[in-house]
Amino acid sequence: MFYATDENLHGLPRDPFKAIVAPRPIGWIGTRGRDGSRNLSPYSFFNAVSDKPKIVMFSSGGRKHSLRNCEETGMFTASLVSAHMAAQMNLSSIAVPYGTDEFEIAGLTPADGILVDAPYVAEAFAALECRVTQILQPATLSGEPGDNWVVFGQVVGIHLSEAVIRDGRIDMALARPIARLGYLDYCEGSNIFEMERPRTD
Repeated sequence: MFYATDENLHGLPRDPFKAIVAPRPIGWIGTRGRDGSRNLSPYSFFNAVSDKPKIVMFSSGGRKHSLRNCEETGMFTASLVSAHMAAQMNLSSIAVPYGTDEFEIAGLTPADGILVDAPYVAEAFAALECRVTQILQPATLSGEPGDNWVVFGQVVGIHLSEAVIRDGRIDMALARPIARLGYLDYCEGSNIFEMERPRTD
């Protein structure tokens, strides 16, 4: 089958776009409002986009609380979502009024960032402390702004649990990160294999 996305007449019960671009890592974004309130929300439009400097991004569909806090403070954290915290991650996705603490809703321990004034999930095996570098609103082909805002942040500090380090590396079979597959589907990234890149002589 083929369909043009301007009309989106795919004939399926749900749009398959997000299931095709998968798996997508989940950025568990922690922010603090200018009023001091804590916020924690998972974003599946999240990824690392640069290593030098270390830059990550998350995309907010609509003007959500994480975006507001990033605009006001210029700081956020991104905690690794492991399989043992999938239920808490899902709880933190609930739509609640601004200022409601999702850490409390999900039964998680907030830890204060060292270099940024934003909380991260203390139970997470890893967390990134980030300072906002850019906030963009991607335009459509016609040049009109869409309903998404992309927040880019430079990683200025990294928290890493010794519990998942083996032989000098993060053992992803222990970290058991989960990712979004579209619809209501998730996967666990613990089935690990290695491949070396081919070389030319």
